[in-house]
Amino acid sequence: MGGLPWIRKYSPTNSGEVIGQDLSILKSFILNYNKNQKKKSMLIYGPSGCGKTLSVYALADELDLEIIEMNASDYRTRDQINNIAGGASKQKSLFGKQKIILIDELDGIAGRQDYGGIAALAAVIKESAFPIMITANNPYDSKFAKIRNKSELVQFKALETNDIFEILKRIADKEKIKYSSRGLKILARRNAGDARAAINDLQILTANKCLEKKAIDELSERNRTDNMLNALVKIFKSTDINIAASAFDNVEEDFDQRFLWLDENLPKEYTKPKDLARAYDKLSKADVYRGRIRRWQHWRFLSYINNLLTAGIAMSKDKKNKEFVRYKPTGRILKLWWAKQKNMKKKAIAEKIAKRTHTNTKEMIKNIDYLKIMFKNKDFANKLIKELDLNREEVEWLIN
Repeated sequence: MGGLPWIRKYSPTNSGEVIGQDLSILKSFILNYNKNQKKKSMLIYGPSGCGKTLSVYALADELDLEIIEMNASDYRTRDQINNIAGGASKQKSLFGKQKIILIDELDGIAGRQDYGGIAALAAVIKESAFPIMITANNPYDSKFAKIRNKSELVQFKALETNDIFEILKRIADKEKIKYSSRGLKILARRNAGDARAAINDLQILTANKCLEKKAIDELSERNRTDNMLNALVKIFKSTDINIAASAFDNVEEDFDQRFLWLDENLPKEYTKPKDLARAYDKLSKADVYRGRIRRWQHWRFLSYINNLLTAGIAMSKDKKNKEFVRYKPTGRILKLWWAKQKNMKKKAIAEKIAKRTHTNTKEMIKNIDYLKIMFKNKDFANKLIKELDLNREEVEWLIN
């Protein structure tokens, strides 16, 4: 394959080249930045591959700004953050340019081993002379409250299939690759909103300057970073209990998403009624154990769930289906992600109110719908925004 990775070679160099996202809020924040303003950082969040990081780089190129990047997964302790981000936030550029400080993958600051990292970053934001742009998948984790309260929040949507298709088509045309529109659309759909993964796939599959249907069909069977497609192949296409049992060993998706993937694709793969009935019996029993974990915190049942979802479903068929089946994610996975984001916004608002009123967060969550009704009064809303220091996203949640 050789050469520069296409995700870098074809990275946008201005906001107009970014597909699927509106960068006007980001651009305005950077251009109008004042070191005395209240919110001195912008927290951009959304699912993987939707363009968070490349959008910051595109704006830096467009506005001729120096960019200082720090990946939070690599530099996450108090000393590391102070040495890199802290220094950059106060020192002028060596080239006399204005600059942006990018803190990428905030989610990488994980837990106890990173003690002090969040507090250090919050202090850097407070004193920064330059705009700080932060990216994250989930900004509403309670451990990020200090950062969230100091930041403007901007949500990036998962890219639509047509958005990814346009990106792939543009690259394929520039690389003079022979392709069919149908082939590119299949490739776009397979990556479920992740443009970065789709571009990597395109580069790997077109080393001979041609995108062949056979190569696309075999995509789910190649051993890439243990994604869901690969896991489903191990379960559905294997009759080896050990191979099936290992299907989810390195898959990042949580159990809720695994259930949804299996539920969506089982009827496509298991076409014989008896096979399908046995498989769904295993899926339903796994769901019973999942309920017991939620109700009684019996975490030892996790191994039962995994065995039922993998080896249990794999052994439910009399023989494997030799036909090629195109697996796809259910739309419910994305809906589940959005619902989780909304619930976390609700919790974040409740935490702010509870702190101000010295009450219990759980009780505030129960009564927050009354607050939405009261928020319709403009005078009350303005006072509440000021008192709780609500960000734009929290205000939108209360309005809608």
